[in-house]
Amino acid sequence: NALDAGARSLEIDLEVGGTRLIRVRDDGSGMAGDDLPLAVSRHATSKIASLDDLEQVRSLGFRGEALPSIASVSHFTLTSRRQEDEHGARLEIDGGRIEPVRPHPHPVGTTVEVRELFFNVPARRRFLRAERTELGHIEEWLRALALARPDVDIRLGHNGRPNRHYRAMADARHLQRVTEILGDGFADQCLAIEREAAGLRLSGWIGLPTAARSSADHQYFYVNRRAVRDRVVGHAVRQAYADVLFHGRHPAFVLFLDLDPRRVDVNVHPAKHEVRFRDSRTIHDFLYRSLHEVLAQTRAGALGSAQPAAEPGPPMAIASEPASPDHSPRPTDWRRYQPTQNSLGLPVRERIAGYAALYGAGARPDAAAEPQARTGDTPPLGFALAQLHGIYILAENADGLVLIDMHAAHERIAYERLKAAHDGAGIRSQPLLVPVSVSVSEREADEAEAQAETLASLGFEVRRSGPTALSIRAIPSLLAEADPTDLLRDVLADLGERGDSQRVTESRNQRLATMACHGAVRAHRRLTVAEMNALLRDMETTERSGQCNHGRPTWTQLSLAELDKLFLRGR
Repeated sequence: NALDAGARSLEIDLEVGGTRLIRVRDDGSGMAGDDLPLAVSRHATSKIASLDDLEQVRSLGFRGEALPSIASVSHFTLTSRRQEDEHGARLEIDGGRIEPVRPHPHPVGTTVEVRELFFNVPARRRFLRAERTELGHIEEWLRALALARPDVDIRLGHNGRPNRHYRAMADARHLQRVTEILGDGFADQCLAIEREAAGLRLSGWIGLPTAARSSADHQYFYVNRRAVRDRVVGHAVRQAYADVLFHGRHPAFVLFLDLDPRRVDVNVHPAKHEVRFRDSRTIHDFLYRSLHEVLAQTRAGALGSAQPAAEPGPPMAIASEPASPDHSPRPTDWRRYQPTQNSLGLPVRERIAGYAALYGAGARPDAAAEPQARTGDTPPLGFALAQLHGIYILAENADGLVLIDMHAAHERIAYERLKAAHDGAGIRSQPLLVPVSVSVSEREADEAEAQAETLASLGFEVRRSGPTALSIRAIPSLLAEADPTDLLRDVLADLGERGDSQRVTESRNQRLATMACHGAVRAHRRLTVAEMNALLRDMETTERSGQCNHGRPTWTQLSLAELDKLFLRGR
């Protein structure tokens, strides 16, 4: 209510976790004395004047239920003053009994004071949590509010002591408010996002996959600056992170979705935590594609920000056996380095001779390891120095030392190339020698009949053979070994719920990920310097190369400052 009144400063005072005292003071527009009794009347609100207002709710509050409900179970005081009034007005309510409005000195704005919450409902009071728990709930609610409104100064005090102070700042410094609430760790490992399409605008920050958390405590999503939790949003986010997130981890994000209020119903949950979109499929696709595109631009060597998208390079090719000295490709002069590669096709396990075009003649095979040869432009991951225990590659770049898990890196490169190849060819169907009959509900049969074209694009050929029966005549060729009955049912469930399905793509990607894992270079395999450098160049041009197919990091950076600290240099 304070924010709806245009407040730019909020002061919140609590005692005993809010059970003894909750006082909220703002500098908003205030209310006239005659309106105070109306403000505590049930279902009375000044924010909804017509049916059209109800269909496009723009304010945070609009039901007129909170103040009367709170006033009926507490010692309640409401004090307010408008700019044009000579003095303020005060209304006191004791357990639902309303006292007359009296003049009272007060600055412009409103103060709501609630004492002894549930004093007249002891059964309900006994179910309040411990003081620390109740205070924690209020602090979390305040954090969500502060993220949405960085232009508002918010102070929180508890038991007479300052607890939190979020200073007002311009929108241009919004990330500073995010850093203040989520910490420097999020700010250092987040990607800014700004997307607009179809009357939707998405902005905010998403955490890098390597900054994922064990719980979903750093997930904030806002619809028209209202904090909400929504299944459509949650599914879109999980789907966007599916290829890069380690099992059991949760991404961190602060996202703001702005759209026409007519396209969303905010009056579907008692606490207004959930919303219902009028076109949930459009919202889902917009969120998924926006996040997916930003995450796809993250490449190994890019710290904290997405790099401009580039054409994916060829896969890293590993020789089936060590190249002989007479036929080893030789490194070029790194001072004339250009981050380009010649195109090589699948399969991924090719001889290193295919990279010969990358390297010129006339340099010694070990020249890449000489520091003096690396003056000038240095690629993000630098140049290989050595291999450690046949598992890790050590490389030197402009910032210091880079360590790469060669199997994880090669696995991601092969996986992305396999996906690109299959996306280019489309989803192919494989006819079944004997059609498979599936018993479904009548609603699912109707859905399959209505979505015949969608199913065909996913590689299915399905015909209705009865009121509650379907006949599967073809399935996606890459998933020929999968159970066609279960796969079709899962796809129909997705189509019925969201109007779209990614089941086939997800199942296909799982198969491709397995193929890439089996085809990637194994641990304890010795690589030449040329092979290691070829792998680094591939990582720099491959989408999502910062993580392997299972979400594990593929590389890490140790800066010179960090190395100096290990050896106490400069002290």
